[in-house]
Amino acid sequence: MPRSIQSTQPPLKFIPQRLNPLVLQIVRWLLPIALRFRTRPWLTAGIVRVEAKNVEVLAELYQQFQAGKIRFLLAFRHPEVEDPLCMLYLLSRIVPQVARQEGITLQSLVHSYFLYDRGMTVWAGKWLGWLFSRIGGVPVHRGRRLDRQAIQTARELFANGELPIAVAPEGGTNGHSGIVSPLEPGVAQMGFWCVEDLQKANRTETVIIVPIAIQYRYVEPPWSKLDWLLSKLEADSGLSAMEIEQGEGEEIYYQRLCRLAEYLITEMEEFYRRFYHQDIPKTISTDESASHNQVLVARLHRLLDKALQVAEQYFGVQAQGNPIDRCRRLEEAGWNYIYREDLPDINALPPFKRGLADWIAQEADLRMRHMRIVESFVAVTATYIQEQPTAERFAETALLVYDMLSRIQDTTLPGRPRLGLRETQITVGEPISVTERWKNCQGDRLAARQGVSDLTKDLQVALEKMIT
Repeated sequence: MPRSIQSTQPPLKFIPQRLNPLVLQIVRWLLPIALRFRTRPWLTAGIVRVEAKNVEVLAELYQQFQAGKIRFLLAFRHPEVEDPLCMLYLLSRIVPQVARQEGITLQSLVHSYFLYDRGMTVWAGKWLGWLFSRIGGVPVHRGRRLDRQAIQTARELFANGELPIAVAPEGGTNGHSGIVSPLEPGVAQMGFWCVEDLQKANRTETVIIVPIAIQYRYVEPPWSKLDWLLSKLEADSGLSAMEIEQGEGEEIYYQRLCRLAEYLITEMEEFYRRFYHQDIPKTISTDESASHNQVLVARLHRLLDKALQVAEQYFGVQAQGNPIDRCRRLEEAGWNYIYREDLPDINALPPFKRGLADWIAQEADLRMRHMRIVESFVAVTATYIQEQPTAERFAETALLVYDMLSRIQDTTLPGRPRLGLRETQITVGEPISVTERWKNCQGDRLAARQGVSDLTKDLQVALEKMIT
């Protein structure tokens, strides 16, 4: 979580991609340490093993890329903050190893350029921008309708770069290994742009998108740590703790989570009803056959909608699209109030105007916190735990509640509690040819938009099928 903004800020500058092989090599050497140990407060880490399936597919694609036959994009799932580290481990260690085993000759560096959220350097520090630029990163303003400089840079790298490019099509983490959030259309659009650029240059490479799934599991189910975490959440919420009796199993954890969720939702409903004058009825209309859990999730979604409305009303933003779309627009609006592009030199402002600008920045930061709370719960469903009552799903849900309470308590960069050592499972999916689809999307803008939509849907299905 970013520090509280106390004053207006100059515009965020674009950070050029400057891949440095020496810096990349150092990062690769340190990678096992970064995966295993918590090197930053916001990095849970504790990953002791990274396994991968169908890696020979990726090794062959790199061979074809290096031979000038294809251009490809890695579209990877993004459930947790550790995903980029796991992707780096896949490319730097597993792919070369499998290539050697399969007799696949790779002539140069196995790596990729990648897109990352420009906001990461705000809450993590400027050092991260320096590091990402040296290992092939391109920053993108997520909230902007079109970050032209970033998009143009990514487009150029996709078509002409010395490496493939990696993008998380979900646009951000959702905290759920078993749920793929709705994909943003940018990955599909980049694929079609790359085909167009190659066609204009009379080049014959095939453009491919490779879906990659990432999931996490605990080496040992952390039930005792979950008991501790739930007790802490109950205490921090002001809710009396429920003692676990020997042999009660997973059901008691489920009851505690539901009890905690109902308590917090009730408190937050009253908070928005009383202090933000939101019309939130005491009851909610649902199907008569709806379970208690379904009613609870319906109340949660209604609450999230009200939280977004509070921010949207302040910024004058229309409520359009799904919750993720609404969060992106609010992020754009908030950044425009904080990182003032209309004030080229904020230090030259007279004290009166500087004071007003700081006031606006502080208020915008506070209003954006409503949106940040919503971001944590966009993937929550009524059946996620019931479908598979695993320690992983209990832990993911409990940690999302922890994130929410930390944001409300204004903790700076809260360090998520580490519940146990984990393993990562990466699955390389079947490549999707964009070039073949491009031929059917020519003619008019409607056909082009439909092509992007169809490709995005197919990529979504491919990622969902790989989630076990």
